Amino acid sequence: MSNVDFQYFDCDNHFYEALDAFTRHIEPQFKKRAMQWVEVEGKTRLMVGEKINRFIPNPTFDPVSKPGALDEYFRGRNPKGQSTRELFGELDRIADRPEYRDRDARLALMDEQGMQGAIFLPTLGVGMEQALLHDPEALVAAFRAFNRWMDEDWGFAHQERIFAAPIFTLVDPDAAVAELDWALDRDARFVLVMPGPVMTPSGGMSPSDPSLDAFWQKINDAGVTVVVHGGDSWYSNYLKDWGEKDQMQAFRQSAFRSLASFSPTQDFFANLLAHHHFARFPNLRIAAIETGSDWVFHLDQKLKKAWGQVPHAFPEDPRDTFRRHCYVSPYYEDELGQLRELIGAERMLMGSDFPHAEGLADPSAYIKDLKNFDFSDDDARLVMRDNGIALSQRRPV
Repeated sequence: MSNVDFQYFDCDNHFYEALDAFTRHIEPQFKKRAMQWVEVEGKTRLMVGEKINRFIPNPTFDPVSKPGALDEYFRGRNPKGQSTRELFGELDRIADRPEYRDRDARLALMDEQGMQGAIFLPTLGVGMEQALLHDPEALVAAFRAFNRWMDEDWGFAHQERIFAAPIFTLVDPDAAVAELDWALDRDARFVLVMPGPVMTPSGGMSPSDPSLDAFWQKINDAGVTVVVHGGDSWYSNYLKDWGEKDQMQAFRQSAFRSLASFSPTQDFFANLLAHHHFARFPNLRIAAIETGSDWVFHLDQKLKKAWGQVPHAFPEDPRDTFRRHCYVSPYYEDELGQLRELIGAERMLMGSDFPHAEGLADPSAYIKDLKNFDFSDDDARLVMRDNGIALSQRRPV
């Protein structure tokens, strides 16, 4: 039974990729350069760019964690000091949870949950860009194949309820524009990019670089929403500089990883603001999903100081620009009241991260955290329904 008396819109739902998500539509010349399944010591492993990839320790998702298994852990509560493996508890066979891979089964579950609609995002896919940066052609081809699988299995606006977000790499501006044209023709409402610099073979590049203007202009004119989502966003390279392992692995982080302050999301938005991105593309809406909200407070402090020091460097107070164009889906365990005071309930998005272990077992329970911070009924409805629905609708120029 839902914890709310209205149908809500979840801005952070996930599917577990089918085994052929990256291979079903891959062009023959890229089969070995992109994703392959291999057997290693009796276990099925994912090879990306001819290297074993460990972003997801169990990339077949069989067995898979129960939704919300790590809820208490991510609220900072682990009194027994259990390992992540112990906290996961009993796992499910993927065959017993068809809603994770079948959209009809998922729609039936959404009905039971009282969920009107949701943004659907990859699980494995958000960690793949870094693994193929050395081979831009293969990276573009892999995401192109993945998006065709996503459209086929989930749909970009299925029954106006399942809004799967095609994933984009910006390493090849022309290819990004071509892929965007394809996605828009299929009624995509959201486009997914990884936060951080655009890493090319010749070095890093701003996501606001003029070479990408055609991509951003099409998004601006179509009025679709850009989603930036946490993943392996240049994080591995940063951690490597500190002597950490050179490949990010979900749920396997050292103490330093949990304390490090580096935020590709914060710097992504800062970079766009510094380059007058929203003045150039005034119809642009960007939503930060599953990146928490701590970075918003840090960014706000820096924007305030920069505006005081060099106001001539910005078209207007950059804090006003951020609040007009940007949306944030905070973790349910974040300081939701303080975030409301900073950006307003009209720029906050509910996201449960269902069905992941670190998410909520019951997405509608998100309202309990809002109520703990004294959100009014009207503000709670904005966060849990109206804002997400508005972003799912195109707002063409």
